[in-house]
Amino acid sequence: MTGYAMAFGFCCRCGRLFGFNPMKVPSLRIDGVREPVCEHCFHIINAMREKLGLPLNVLQPDAYEPCAESEIELE
Repeated sequence: MTGYAMAFGFCCRCGRLFGFNPMKVPSLRIDGVREPVCEHCFHIINAMREKLGLPLNVLQPDAYEPCAESEIELE
């Protein structure tokens, strides 16, 4: 039997609570800790990067959807 998992956390940019695939969600390292970024802020960050002439970040498919529990790697 296969189960599904979804993590919930607060966006490190706007503070909004959101659900995400913990293996694919975009994140920022803050004090060495990987912190999740919500989809809305992901697009804002990419717009800022584009204005600065920086390469755009790639959004992983299903980053904000549940994943099969077998995909989760525990640290």
